Amino acid sequence: MTQQHSQLGFAIRVVAWQKEFGRNDLPWQNTRDPYRVWLSEIMLQQTQVVTVLGYFSRFLARFPNVSALAAASQDDVLALWSGLGYYSRARNLHQCAIDVETIHGGTFPLSTDELESLPGIGRSTAAAIASLCYGHRVAILDGNVKRVLTRMLGFSHDLARSANEKLLWSEATSLLPKTDLFAAMPRYTQGVMDLGATVCTTKNPKCSECPVAPLCAAEKTGEPERYPVKTRKIKRSAQSIWILLAMKSDGAVLLSKRPTPGVWAGLYCAPLYADRASLEAAVPQEVRAELIDGPVFTHVLTHKDLYLHPVSLVTSTDLVEIAEGGWFGPDEWPRLGLPAPIRRLLTTV
Repeated sequence: MTQQHSQLGFAIRVVAWQKEFGRNDLPWQNTRDPYRVWLSEIMLQQTQVVTVLGYFSRFLARFPNVSALAAASQDDVLALWSGLGYYSRARNLHQCAIDVETIHGGTFPLSTDELESLPGIGRSTAAAIASLCYGHRVAILDGNVKRVLTRMLGFSHDLARSANEKLLWSEATSLLPKTDLFAAMPRYTQGVMDLGATVCTTKNPKCSECPVAPLCAAEKTGEPERYPVKTRKIKRSAQSIWILLAMKSDGAVLLSKRPTPGVWAGLYCAPLYADRASLEAAVPQEVRAELIDGPVFTHVLTHKDLYLHPVSLVTSTDLVEIAEGGWFGPDEWPRLGLPAPIRRLLTTV
């Protein structure tokens, strides 16, 4: 089946379509700079393009190259990342820049194996860098590409099984361009991502606009939304957290650095407690009557719903012991790496 599709020109169709109809004006495109491609690939993991655009430009303005990013403190990186979510990406991003600087002399390695050995870079991200920047004949397999290829191939194996995912990697590799790789691979790689993002969407795919529809097994059966097949469901959990929003009359707020691992690891945050009683016990008895409960709201993480209970207090007392942190003035805390819901709460207190 793979050979048949390859002969029918899957890669040729994708390359031609991308050149005319694909996304060609994003700020991380039309470049062979691995720093920009890597930065965009990390930011785009589980995050929409429209959200990434502003963060990408701000990161480049602050850290124009990998050496500048490596020289920054983790706090500076997390502060600029604040609100983008999935903060392990930011910590790995910073460590990756340090490793590129210290181990590879400030230059991203050429081989996918060496790229994949860097923090936060998996097989698909390594392939994206190698194909987009160096023209290497390697396949990416992110969520969009999985959807395009499983539909086109009629690949009905359950991707919850690692053996089936390996099989899809093999199929993806066999479909890659075979000639003029330095020019064709960036177009092809960008093309399959663009198809998944704009045409071969999860719901209501635009099959009539798809350049590979004549080759597509799912289009022939009229059941594209059957693919990809993945039976294992992620179990969601829930957690209630009480947040002490302590503020002095001069606008200073009490913040501490969150431990790693854990929720919002490495970020500065208002003190968190498992219940209202624990929060109350952490403040001096004479000010407990001044605690004001705010409305409870839900913050959705990938696998967990956080039910956040903000409790405000204006005080001149030093309050709880903070291992790493303290009081930050109104001109200081906005520059820290803060979880998005904490930042929102502090701006409205």
